[in-house]
Amino acid sequence: MKVAIVGCGNVSALHFDAAYNSPLAELVAAVDIKPERAEKYASKYGINAYTDYYEMLEKEHPDTVHICTPHYLHTKYAVEALSRGINVLSEKPCSVSDEEVSALRAAQKNSAAQYAVCFQNRYNSCIKRLIKIRDSGELGRITAIRAFVTWKRGADYYSDDWHGTRDKECGSLLINQAIHTLDLIGYIGGDCRALTAHVHNDALRGITECEDTATIRFELESGVTAVFYGTLAHGSNSPVIIEAEFEKGILRTEGEKLFRISDEGISEIPLNAKEAGGRDYWGSGHPSLISDFYDAITTGRKFTTDAFSGGKAAKIVFAAYRSSQTGTRIEIDHTEE
Repeated sequence: MKVAIVGCGNVSALHFDAAYNSPLAELVAAVDIKPERAEKYASKYGINAYTDYYEMLEKEHPDTVHICTPHYLHTKYAVEALSRGINVLSEKPCSVSDEEVSALRAAQKNSAAQYAVCFQNRYNSCIKRLIKIRDSGELGRITAIRAFVTWKRGADYYSDDWHGTRDKECGSLLINQAIHTLDLIGYIGGDCRALTAHVHNDALRGITECEDTATIRFELESGVTAVFYGTLAHGSNSPVIIEAEFEKGILRTEGEKLFRISDEGISEIPLNAKEAGGRDYWGSGHPSLISDFYDAITTGRKFTTDAFSGGKAAKIVFAAYRSSQTGTRIEIDHTEE
């Protein structure tokens, strides 16, 4: 399977390594509008460098592309690849508007190729164990969820030409850093039917055009209420905390650790060692997700976080922005699914 990686920024390093080390993939091309960045990876892996995505598609005829570009290009590039029968693995978000989500879903329906959005934290050992315990029923049903993302971003982070911009990143905290946690709330507790959000810029005014802080109250289709707080104005990149309250106890993930909370106290649940790669506060699931996607392509198995499942978190982000702008509760339409 010939693989090309489009966009050679920070996160692309994980994609290059996973593709290069996979027995199912042949890494053939690196693409970036900045030639020196594409050349860096081309030299490292002995592959071809391009500055034009469409030229690469014409010359290399890849079987799969990884899209690691700024957000505003994700859907455009994915739809083009799917129309050519090329598999797509896109970094989050899959899209930057409800209209783009619909276009992406239509492209996936009309293509023989597979599409996936990169929600690697679903592959973290703590999340996999939490889901296993949930499904076993040993703690009863989920009654509440709360989640916290408290990270630090400053002027250096926003000094490039796209982070924090409305036209290229198309948001900030919610659409970039917190979208993984928003995805996990739904993955753990079920689809969101409505939400109320407050989104604002507390500490980074004049540095980013978009939000650095947000609170969201979710109404899940299961009847569970979930609450989320996130900020980029914290003093450090602290571990993400997700707490699922069950009838018979509480499970809390903190970074990549899992704790059980009961009347007897707090105990850590032993987990498999995390994989190498990525930053601690990102989660280490990229290699597992990429390997699983390649396996799905080669076996014909439907991949889980496609444009329909993976698009749900993006729709939560857009609903949160609308809720904050209008001061109203926003219902989320799942009829496309």
